[in-house]
Amino acid sequence: MIRVVLPPHLRTLASVDREVALDVGGPVTQRAVLDALEARYPMLKGAIRDHVSQRRRAFVRFFACQQDLSHEPPDAPLPDAVARGAEPFLVVGAIAGG
Repeated sequence: MIRVVLPPHLRTLASVDREVALDVGGPVTQRAVLDALEARYPMLKGAIRDHVSQRRRAFVRFFACQQDLSHEPPDAPLPDAVARGAEPFLVVGAIAGG
């Protein structure tokens, strides 16, 4: 099981607690995790990735094992600790301002 931690606004949208557990078939990649997340919680479609391009939204970041994975290719394997469920995949709402 893959553990995913969502930011508060996405938890509210999906009506879930802080962490969700997902079954991801095949290689554990960002794309596979996000596909499984959106399949289980369809209300999240378009909130994390663009509907058409499937690219990460500008104010959303991905972290795992103390690494920023936001600019990694979507089909790159996630760290082994995430694939084993030992560490969560974090979806974080970025903050901007002046």
